[in-house]
Amino acid sequence: MATSATDTVVQPQEKGVEIPEWENAAVNTGSGAKAARSKRSFRLDSIMPAHKRYLGMSRKVLLIVLLAALLALLALIIGLAAGLSNKHSKHSDLPLPSNTQTFVGDFTYYGTGLGACGETSTDNDNIVSISHIVFDAAGSSSSTGGNSNANPLCGRMLRASRFDEEYGQTRSIDLKVVDRCTGCQPDDLDTSLGAFTQLAPQASGRVDITWAWLQPVQTGS
Repeated sequence: MATSATDTVVQPQEKGVEIPEWENAAVNTGSGAKAARSKRSFRLDSIMPAHKRYLGMSRKVLLIVLLAALLALLALIIGLAAGLSNKHSKHSDLPLPSNTQTFVGDFTYYGTGLGACGETSTDNDNIVSISHIVFDAAGSSSSTGGNSNANPLCGRMLRASRFDEEYGQTRSIDLKVVDRCTGCQPDDLDTSLGAFTQLAPQASGRVDITWAWLQPVQTGS
């Protein structure tokens, strides 16, 4: 069919390309990040030019060394803080007089004589040598350059108990702290032979013992 002169030919119009808003945002964000990085780089270059050497090192190596040193210092501080915390925790768990719990440990005997508290005892005395760990944690000790005679555990009383199979009953004995036992664990007690045989046969040598501190009697003012 022929087209008349009066017919209008509609030419297809080219549509504009519309960019989604989220893509515009991404483009803007990327440009902003690049600008921020460039700004930071410019500031660093003004303080520490990249072409110079620092202490014989390039800027990059120096920054890595400084970062490593900072991390090492931070780890040291955290370690010291944890150590102090553990030390405090361990002391709170030790069988000190402030701890009113009942403890279970080894019961042994030793050759008596002049003890760390400055008192001379015999094998017939109801005395006890407390663990060096507990003794030192309580206060002054010769092992730390102090006067052991002034240790607050000296003269303190505790009660040791044990079920005696021979007699079929629990037997107890009150013991006075006069010495410091270097081979004892915190809950162990080392006593005189006479005191030991009141709770166990001498041939046993080492038995389990249950004990607790005897709290001082409160007197009125």
